[in-house]
Amino acid sequence: MTTVNRQPGEQFVTARLHMVEEQLKRRGIHDAAVLDAMRTVPRHEFVRPEDISQAYGDHPLSIGYEQTISQPYIVASMTQELRLDHRARVLEIGTGCGYQTAVLAEIVKHVYTVECIAGLFHDAVKRLERLRYTNITGMLGDGSLGWADNAPYDGILVAAAATIIPEALTDQLADPGRMVIPLGPHLFDQQLVLVDKKDGLITHTELYGVRFVPLRMAQEGPNS
Repeated sequence: MTTVNRQPGEQFVTARLHMVEEQLKRRGIHDAAVLDAMRTVPRHEFVRPEDISQAYGDHPLSIGYEQTISQPYIVASMTQELRLDHRARVLEIGTGCGYQTAVLAEIVKHVYTVECIAGLFHDAVKRLERLRYTNITGMLGDGSLGWADNAPYDGILVAAAATIIPEALTDQLADPGRMVIPLGPHLFDQQLVLVDKKDGLITHTELYGVRFVPLRMAQEGPNS
């Protein structure tokens, strides 16, 4: 876990605490580390200036490039499903604006994050550096291939929907390890799936319906 020197903007603290109490705890988010991370990360720093007044609302927001920042509940829920602690090493697929990355970084030892859109990636790197996170390493590339150089990972969080679970990600998951990934061919037909690897066995559990932008698979080429 890293210690972050916050930027000005304490007027958002009340909104952030309200978000945790009303959107997260009331809907079953109970992991203390996840709740602390959601109380800490300044979500308003990760949205577009014109959307700052909505930064702590219970809904996704556009971040450009036809991508979104997920609603706070989804970020917290996906993180909680991974059952992370301060010793964990995590792979995130889909850096986006860096908000989910920062939430993970508040909890674990190190986050490795992959983004395929160059503009988003470079903006996220600058943002996370400005917020003084030191336990995040990013790469511009094809997320469906994972990041083999740093595997295995105690947890893998995929923030884009695939039609199948990429074999590379399953291979890079530690044993024991957990992965959350949205699966489904269409925006309105997706399920968040928990992949649990333990003692050489892999199980898949459908959790709930979600809506994520599609994951660009290796054969489609990078979108940069």
